[in-house]
Parts: sequence; structure tokens; C-alpha cells
Amino acid sequence: MAADNEKCVLVVGGGIGGISAALEVAEAGHRAVIVEKTPSLGGRVAGMHKYFPKLCPPTCGLEINYRRLKANARVEVLVDAEVVSVDGGPGDYVATVHIRPRMVNDKCTACNDCVAACPVERPNAHNYGLDTTKAIFLPQRLAFPMKYAIDTTVCPGASCGKCVDACKAGAIDLGMTAQTRTLEASAIVWATGWKPYDASRIQNLGFGRIKNVVTNVMFERMAATDGPTGGKIVRPSDGKEPKRVVFVQCAGSRDEEHLPYCSAVCCTASLKQACYVREMYPDSKVEIFYIDLRVSGTNEDFLRRVQSDPSVAFNKGKVGQVLEDAQTGNLTVVAENIEGCATRRVEADLVVLATGLVPEARDAATPSLIARDEYGFGVPDATQAIGVVGCARGPSDVAASVRAATAAAIRGVQLGARR
Repeated sequence: MAADNEKCVLVVGGGIGGISAALEVAEAGHRAVIVEKTPSLGGRVAGMHKYFPKLCPPTCGLEINYRRLKANARVEVLVDAEVVSVDGGPGDYVATVHIRPRMVNDKCTACNDCVAACPVERPNAHNYGLDTTKAIFLPQRLAFPMKYAIDTTVCPGASCGKCVDACKAGAIDLGMTAQTRTLEASAIVWATGWKPYDASRIQNLGFGRIKNVVTNVMFERMAATDGPTGGKIVRPSDGKEPKRVVFVQCAGSRDEEHLPYCSAVCCTASLKQACYVREMYPDSKVEIFYIDLRVSGTNEDFLRRVQSDPSVAFNKGKVGQVLEDAQTGNLTVVAENIEGCATRRVEADLVVLATGLVPEARDAATPSLIARDEYGFGVPDATQAIGVVGCARGPSDVAASVRAATAAAIRGVQLGARR
């Protein structure tokens, strides 16, 4: 059991990288505190249908880590919380943490009675707005902690109170207030993760105007069994099965008007998602438009596997426009064909934009001790005991994020042992 006055390794971000770092610290015998701004741990990995390249579900890995967290008293988890300032230096950091009121306490049994009683709906952020939840909601199927939360931006509060009356466990407290915690830390792991680039800014590709143009993260949730369509890939406009699916690579990436850098994982993600389509609809046709295909290491084997499918076509050329037939909802993709020195027009039922990765902290207030580059990614500073890991540092896949988090945890433990 960790003592209340024992310095911790502060882990900012409760995605797969942050969880991994905290567990390594705790299992080495030191105290770790995870600060996560959403109501649940898991991050973007919790929204994936399958991992690349083995195409196994991420739920097993998350569940194992959740069990490790529950079994280790040296890990403290603060959700609905954000670090608002960090002062001090290596071995002696002082962090101020703001904790928002969840309005649901630890008596919650996740029975769902409150949801049935709630009259207010809100867009479901976990499903990227493809469906809705009530104002009181379970953040995700594998939520940690496993209890409901209230979105105070849409909940009318005590003037409604129907969820309070419905809760037999007495778990809803609409009088909860915000809290502030001060944490002393020997080291910090900054693992704030990523968010998808706003595809509505790429006006020529139609996202936001054309219903059957979706992003890769939305498509991933459509394929997930706990997603908005129960795991069935369908067209958002009419629920029909899409048999002609076009993937548009570098949607906003490697573009001076949007994201000048390569987001590293988009090509492999689209290869994976092409497999979803082909497995669900054996009579389907998939086309992938790309500038350059970028996969690494053993991922080359997976690329060759997808390329061997005669129903998956690869087109080297940049997509210039997506057009819609207003009556049918069918799409026409207009793209250059570099190899043929011509323009191609491809008919599609659904278009998936491989949007890039943006650091979650890019548009957020970040403590001055965390240096950032021009794109918002964290920059390592040898004078600080702050490990910037995963997509907080640069585009990264799950495996690389976990490795970086483990390395940062080891350094944090070493610093803590010297104090």
C-alpha cells in the first residue's frame, strides 16, 4: 500500500501508453497516479475494432491491464481530471490537478436504470457522433471505472432529477462540485495521446456535407461489435450495404494547408479496414488511392497479403474531389492517376478518409515545462524528468507507444529511487 505522502510518478493520460507506464512503475514498487481527462481509461485503443497486424480485438489487452490496475494499490486513478500546472524540477515536481464533478459516486452498479429515465440525448463522442447517448451514460463497454457519468453541458440538473429518482443505489449526486488536488512527483510521463484531424476542413473531399463520406476512426467504430451499427458496416445515409468502398489516403496529411507531416499509421489502418470490408462482403470491391504506401518491418507481409486480393485495387494518385448523386447517395471519386498520367473517376457506395493524427495537447493549455514543436507534439528535454511518449511525442502505433511508455516508467522509477 502506497503512503499518502509518498512521491509518485505522475502519468498524464490514461490511454494504452499511460496505463502501461503506471503499471510498470507500480509493479516495480513505486507509487503511480494516472490523470485522465475523460470519464474512463482506455483512450483511442478502446475504440478500435481490431489491432493491426494480427487483427485481434483490443479488448483482451485492455481487460488484462484493467485487472492489473485493480490488483495494485500503488496505482491511483483520477478520471475527469486535468493537470493545470506543473512546477519544480526533476525529483521534486508539484502538479495541480483539477477534477470535474462526475455527478455519479462509487455506489453505481451500472444497472442502466438511470439511462432509461433520462429524457436528454447528446452526440456519442466514443462513436464520433454516429449515434447518441443520454445525458447520463456509460463511457464505453469496458469503462474503467465501471460507472456512469453525467454530461453537465446538456443535463438540466436538479430541475429534472429523473435519474436520481430512478437510481435505487443512491449513486447520483447532482450536488457534486469540482475539486483540486496537489501531487508531488519525482518524475512525469506525458502520454496525452492523439485525436483525428478535423476532416471538415478538407472541403474538396466532402466530409460533413456528404453523409457517405466518413473518416477512418468512424469506420473503425462502425466495424466494432459495440459500435453504433452493432458491427455491421453500412452507409450512414440509408443503412445499405456498401459493396464499393474507396479509401482515400493522406486525407489532410502531407499537405501544407493541413498537416505537413506523415501520420505514420494511416496506411496500415486502411489495409486493416479493407480486410473488414472484404470479410464482411465477399462480393465487394475496394479501391485505395494513395500518394505513397508507407508500412514498415513485418507490416510488409500484411501489405502483400492485401495486394494479393484481386478485389482490392491500389491506385497511386491524389484524390481531388468527391461528388454525390443527391438522389441515390452514390459517390464519384475524382482522382489523378500518376502511373497513367490521366484523371480517373471511380464510383463508390462509401468513401473512407484516412485522416491524420493530431496531438491531443495541440489545442490545450500545456504546462510550460512541456516543450512543444510547431505541430504541438511534445519535445524531449534532457534537463527534465518528463518522458513524452506515444502520440504525444509523434505519430506512433500501439506497440511503439507501449515500448516508449515502459522506458519512461523505468526512468521515473530510477529517479524516485534516488530521492
